[in-house]
Amino acid sequence: MKEFIMAAIMILAAAGCGRGGSDADAFGTFETDEVIISAETSGRIISMDVTEGMMVAGGAVIAVTDTTMQVLQRGELDAVTAQAQARLAGIAAQDAVIRQQIENLSVNIERTRRMLADGAATRKQLDDLTGQMEVLLRQAEANNTQRRTVAAEQQGIAARRAILNEQIARSTVRAPFDATVIEKYASAHELTSAGKPLVKLADMKRMKLKVWVSGAQLASVKVGAECTIRIDSGEKGYQDYKGTIAHVSEKAEFTPKIIQTKEERVTLVYAVTIEVPNDGSIKSGMPGEAIFN
Repeated sequence: MKEFIMAAIMILAAAGCGRGGSDADAFGTFETDEVIISAETSGRIISMDVTEGMMVAGGAVIAVTDTTMQVLQRGELDAVTAQAQARLAGIAAQDAVIRQQIENLSVNIERTRRMLADGAATRKQLDDLTGQMEVLLRQAEANNTQRRTVAAEQQGIAARRAILNEQIARSTVRAPFDATVIEKYASAHELTSAGKPLVKLADMKRMKLKVWVSGAQLASVKVGAECTIRIDSGEKGYQDYKGTIAHVSEKAEFTPKIIQTKEERVTLVYAVTIEVPNDGSIKSGMPGEAIFN
């Protein structure tokens, strides 16, 4: 509330003095988009080479946490995978034997049927061969069941391997965009945990100037319009920048009375956010002025 009151006082003072020694339309301070980057896995920080004030490119490595346990677990899964593949090879070999036995037995059954028709074989002989065929078919089905079981185990192993690979990938923390390191909360060799902040980053290439305008000025302020932004340069000089109005608040942020007369409506303050490309001279918290075209 103090911030809004001070903004209203500045607007009223500028209106009463006919802008006085400044031709600015609005005043405010620069802000920037800040993001806190946290660890995604727990463990000891192996490396963290960033420092406060350092520029980092998008995708650059900020920190790396220890992945020894995940690598060992992945090696264990490799051994389990090799065992499953060996079991599948054994099942395939059994299938080959069973198929050959079924082919041989089919020949014998057909021969016995012809002999039975000629009276050279008995019904019992044919029934015995038919029973052996049933056993072989049951063995083939059992092998298929074992194959499906091993395939399901392999899917589970693949899922666990994917989780470990993702954990290993997340152990490397990267900058999401080109930014400046504003604050550093951890260092190499320290223990960290998932969700624990590591650094605070800010996009200093494009600053945001938040100013307040009166109700009388609101009609001349439109989103997307360009304006002139300036900061102090020396004791009496200014440095100009081109800015773009990014947002205008829909509601007044300071309303002294429920009902306003035409004269009192100037005390209604609306927040306006202006995006300004930064050449490195603008700092967060620095005061700035806006001149609307």
